[in-house]
Amino acid sequence: MKLYSLSVLYKGEAKVVLLKAAYDVSSFSFFQRSSVQEFMTFTSQLIVERSSKGTRASVKEQDYLCHVYVRNDSLAGVVIADNEYPSRVAFTLLEKVLDEFSKQVDRIDWPVGSPATIHYPALDGHLSRYQNPREADPMTKVQAELDETKIILHNTMESLLERGEKLDDLVSKSEVLGTQSKAFYKTAPRA
Repeated sequence: MKLYSLSVLYKGEAKVVLLKAAYDVSSFSFFQRSSVQEFMTFTSQLIVERSSKGTRASVKEQDYLCHVYVRNDSLAGVVIADNEYPSRVAFTLLEKVLDEFSKQVDRIDWPVGSPATIHYPALDGHLSRYQNPREADPMTKVQAELDETKIILHNTMESLLERGEKLDDLVSKSEVLGTQSKAFYKTAPRA
């Protein structure tokens, strides 16, 4: 599971403006990184442009998923992740980032902002923190713990059943041994 990009954009009447973005392109080769980053920026802007206000959507492209959330106040967020990353966690992240951003950055700056002029340093921290959805999202963490508990319980039940089979074998062997000892007692000469 991997997050590649987290972007905050403004959906204006004429065009979509990138306000701030964080990228993790470390899994790509050094020579591909700038191209990949440009492509992610372009894709984020295109998806926001084609999404209507007040909507959430996920767009699949090959091995990647682009999750977009456009609020009614024209503030938008995009997460680009791999197919395995849980959608619910991605939308939780988007909602959190957009709420924080709207509180820290003046609404007047949204239509004319750019990554160079907007000050929102928390974006990189969110991108790195949410790389592991189990740590970032309490529900996912609880689900993972439940899955682990189910596996342990299943293994315990299997071992108990195996023990039960072994006990049944011991009981049947002891019954055979008991029958044989009775037969020996009856046939043994008395002294």
